[in-house]
Amino acid sequence: MKIIKAAFSRGISAFFFDDQRAIKKGAGHDGFVYTGEPVTPGFSRIRQAGQSISVMLLLEDGQIAVGDCAAVQYSGAGGRDPLFLADEYVPFLEKHVRPLLEGLELGTFRDMSAKFAGLQIEGKPLHSAIRYGLTQALLDARAKSLKLLPCEVICAEYNLPVIAERVPIFGQSGDNRYDNVDKMIIKGVEVLPHGLINNIDEKLGRNGEKLREYIEWLVRRIKKLRSSEAYQPSLHIDVYGNIGAIFNDDMDRVVDYLASLEAHAGGLPLYIEGPVDMEEKQLQIEKLGYITQKLHKIGSKVKIVADEWCNTYEDVRDFCDAKACDMVQIKTPDLGGIQNIVESVIYCRKTGVEAYQGGTCNETDVTARICVHLAVAARAERMLAKPGMGFDEGFTIVNNELERIIAILRLKNGVK
Repeated sequence: MKIIKAAFSRGISAFFFDDQRAIKKGAGHDGFVYTGEPVTPGFSRIRQAGQSISVMLLLEDGQIAVGDCAAVQYSGAGGRDPLFLADEYVPFLEKHVRPLLEGLELGTFRDMSAKFAGLQIEGKPLHSAIRYGLTQALLDARAKSLKLLPCEVICAEYNLPVIAERVPIFGQSGDNRYDNVDKMIIKGVEVLPHGLINNIDEKLGRNGEKLREYIEWLVRRIKKLRSSEAYQPSLHIDVYGNIGAIFNDDMDRVVDYLASLEAHAGGLPLYIEGPVDMEEKQLQIEKLGYITQKLHKIGSKVKIVADEWCNTYEDVRDFCDAKACDMVQIKTPDLGGIQNIVESVIYCRKTGVEAYQGGTCNETDVTARICVHLAVAARAERMLAKPGMGFDEGFTIVNNELERIIAILRLKNGVK
């Protein structure tokens, strides 16, 4: 089956692009926006509307395959590709990519994604957001041509077992870290709350005291609102490198503080994402690895999640090989082609590192749904409820797609 026509439409994403460098330099607040001038190239203001581009492929039999190009909230920072603006990249797609798609005979997903992964235009690879959306559409096209679910295509091509079981979902609270937690508990999300601990004075405390209090509150709230004692969610909190900042990057003090948090977690598994940010990949691997291994050595059950400077499939491999963490966040748009997401999860499992198939609040419903298929096929340890920062909407999209996949797979296999 061939692709007959390709079309591209401008869209919005579920959150915003934020200039992380400007925020770290102390940008002020004015309601929902930040004050001051942007620092990162491409930004016209520190917070601006997130954008996306839909890739639509008309197949010979009249079916239409879809994928969405999208980029993370903190685009242009931490070694990522530059800001992704639809007005700039729709003309690029129409000029350079459409001719390569129209008339293309659908082969295997892996072959098609490899072709575009290596594509260079004017000496440069495609923007990661373009590779992200394009490979989603190609997987959808392959699945539609074979009358299979996308997860079934991935399982077949990567020789993975088809497992009709849930992947735990991780709820993201945004700044509303109290009310949204109540929603998560009532709806029984398996992992919570992310917490967005991105400010020392307001959220962490100069001695880490505010995070301790927050963890204690989480435990009390879970016990109060849960429907039964069987509900024992994992706690997963992103601290954006701020623990390192309050201890002047003294890694032994960081370890002591992290280990002390276990006593406040009420026996629930505790994951801390990004305890330090060393502003450079190799140093990040070295210091995060020191923290992780020392926690293991002293018998702490607190687990460390790699985030910053772990953006690509190659980065994931390097962090895993160095045993620099207990879990890797696989930031789906940053990896470009979605084949890299699958391969990253597989590599994590191979090396004994837990895989958190994450992403960003700044995605779309289309990207969220296809990511569920990837997580089900590759068996990530958890996946993010996305897009958006409101929890309910992203959880609805991801949870319901997950349950549909499970029901269809069981129906096909005669399992009730």
